Amino acid sequence: MPIRIPDALPAREQLEAENIFTMTEYRAFHQDIRPLVVLILNLMPTKIVTETQLLRKLSNTPLQIQVELLHTASYLGHYTDQSHLDSFYTTFDAIRDRKYDGMIITGAPVENLEFEAVDYWPELCEIMAWSKTHVHSTLHICWGAQAGLFYHYGVPKHALDKKLFGVFPHKVLKPSSPLFRGFDDRFYVPHSRYTEVWEEDLAKVPQLEVLATSDEAGVFAVKTQDSRQFFFTGHPEYDPDTLALEYRRDVEKGLDIALPRHYFPDDDPSRTPVVRWRSAAQLLYTNWLNYYVYQTTPYDVREI
Repeated sequence: MPIRIPDALPAREQLEAENIFTMTEYRAFHQDIRPLVVLILNLMPTKIVTETQLLRKLSNTPLQIQVELLHTASYLGHYTDQSHLDSFYTTFDAIRDRKYDGMIITGAPVENLEFEAVDYWPELCEIMAWSKTHVHSTLHICWGAQAGLFYHYGVPKHALDKKLFGVFPHKVLKPSSPLFRGFDDRFYVPHSRYTEVWEEDLAKVPQLEVLATSDEAGVFAVKTQDSRQFFFTGHPEYDPDTLALEYRRDVEKGLDIALPRHYFPDDDPSRTPVVRWRSAAQLLYTNWLNYYVYQTTPYDVREI
């Protein structure tokens, strides 16, 4: 079944080239079905890349998903044309009275800053507070996960000695969780960050449960007991070449960056990476949408 997106969104052409079923707004309007409405707060500077990655993961489900895109009004980056934002994005003031079945808050390259030093932190806090009453289930990714854990539950982030960079094996701590239905005993997730959250800090918060961890990458998946909030510390949505592009970018900048671990065959950056995380990533997003959004959200979204 399709993912519903604006007719002219640039991601549409790429998704259709990958044989992913997209649906125009016109065609969706004429179907007698209520789509799940998912809001994506895109905090990444390369917005079109992030849109495409997330839309790809939201698409493989028998549900019709209507996606809306949100950017912060208090900070505008320089990597995305204003015309793209004007055409496809909205701001919080325009949607604050609406309710959503699901929401995704992306990561952002600001993890070395204290939360309060981020330009849009007050606006993000307002949006996260709003999500508790206007969104049925919210998924936070990477820095977005750290920001959400800190804002909602006071869980701090901790600086790493060096960047956690690569594709790491993970284990499921709660196999009975519907989030990990269909998973292998070990699954892989890309990580690219300078900070982390500690399991011992999370254990102090009774509302939280840790669902998956990695011996090398630490905590990965956390959710609230009521399943209204999810936190992923990695990037399961990453493309095959995302880490390679980040590595070459940092090398060109003259930064002291190590090769991403468990990524290039024989640690040879001239070779094409072998993707080991795609199927697990697809299951994560599909299971979240099915079991924690579709199965439990009110039919009348105004009742959230």
